[in-house]
Amino acid sequence: MSAEPDEDVQPEAGRLPTGRVARTARVGGLVAGQGLRWAGMRTANRMRTPERAAEAQNDRTAALVNQLVEQLGQMRGAAMKVGQMISMVEFDGLPEEQQDELQRRLAALRDDVPPVAFADLEKLLRKELGGPLSRVFSDFDERAFAAASIGQVHRATTLDGDDVVVKVQYPGVAEAVETDLRNATLLLPLVKRLAPGLDAKALSGEMRERIGEELDYELEAQNHRRIERLLRGHPFVRVPHVHTELSTRRVLVSEYVEGERFEAVRRAGEPVRDRYAEIVFRFFFGLLYRERIALGDPHPGNYLLCADGRVCFLDFGLLRDVDANRVDDERAIARAVRDKDAAALKTALRTGGYLPRDRADAVDADFALRLMRMAIKWYAVPGERRFTPDDARGGPGGPGGADGRGRERPDAEQRAAIRTQMNQFTLPPDALLIRRMHGIVAVVLGQLRAGADWGAIAAEYLHGAPPATPLGEAEVAWRPRR
Repeated sequence: MSAEPDEDVQPEAGRLPTGRVARTARVGGLVAGQGLRWAGMRTANRMRTPERAAEAQNDRTAALVNQLVEQLGQMRGAAMKVGQMISMVEFDGLPEEQQDELQRRLAALRDDVPPVAFADLEKLLRKELGGPLSRVFSDFDERAFAAASIGQVHRATTLDGDDVVVKVQYPGVAEAVETDLRNATLLLPLVKRLAPGLDAKALSGEMRERIGEELDYELEAQNHRRIERLLRGHPFVRVPHVHTELSTRRVLVSEYVEGERFEAVRRAGEPVRDRYAEIVFRFFFGLLYRERIALGDPHPGNYLLCADGRVCFLDFGLLRDVDANRVDDERAIARAVRDKDAAALKTALRTGGYLPRDRADAVDADFALRLMRMAIKWYAVPGERRFTPDDARGGPGGPGGADGRGRERPDAEQRAAIRTQMNQFTLPPDALLIRRMHGIVAVVLGQLRAGADWGAIAAEYLHGAPPATPLGEAEVAWRPRR
């Protein structure tokens, strides 16, 4: 989300192609055009040297993802959300530097969204609230406070004098998203080209369900209230109060919280950054491994550093309750990586659905262990580690970590072997938000240049280890009182 109010609304901001034909034409044109180009590339490659053919495929893959970014970014709604989800895919055949750049562009689809003019929102607000804004708010700032793919945020004051933020869904975006979700299957051939080992159809189904839920602000309000209750009185985490009585399917009203934005924290001293980063880490890992709740949007625009030292977390639209077996599978994978147990890791990957049984024989257990250590060592293995800005480059990737933080950079021969092995793996749909959470948290730690024994902190949540830091001790002391 944008951090500051926008004084000037860009002329094109309100142009949202809502018609089924218009949005289908965009996606269909993208798929058809890229299909022809891909077929042409393969035909030409029969006459090329292996090196030139590999280069041509890299160029075509890069062009495909670039066009996805450009076209999806113009459409808002589910089209942009699909792009954000695709940012988790490990693109086959690309040099790592190019892969990082493309994934960064996909992951950035939610940022720098121009707000819609207030006049276009007011009619929707009146309909949702049952009358003029003055019936609910004593003051309403018409300037957008923040903007994202499905809605934008305005500051307001309730008739009771409470300072609040009002998230309003873009007019027409729900209808546009319904069309996008129906069209999602058209993207499957492109996704399969980008990641041959991926079960794109199952992933598409999971995206449809999660994105559909994001459109329902009443459901988000329930999610928000649930997290607020779980963490009420927490020593270092704050969740704003949600005004469920004022919220509707397309309008969400919650407490306004004053705090420092992420960019300000990035400029702070090392002790402040480290403490803030540990709180971010503990919030998302604690909810997943203790409460079995996966929050799939750990974007740094969704948390604030409060004056009392707590970190306030916002936005609970992308949430999934996680089955106990899935959490156990994730713990088993992390434990095998920590213990350098290749056989146990391969078993855990099969059990967890990352390695289909009919492909398991094609994967060498020791190779899988090396791959997974490159991917998830940063949180699976104890040891002090300070992230660097380079760790914030690139997007998530890999079957088990989806983050790639803390890994040694492979050479060309190793990359070719990795691609072959990677095509044997898949991404279980119910692990989608888990992988997304791990990956974005790692990127955030890199942006903060944060240092800690992340493996020891994670072990508290993964394996029931004793507190590794004073924050861990404070949380343990709080839990029996909640």
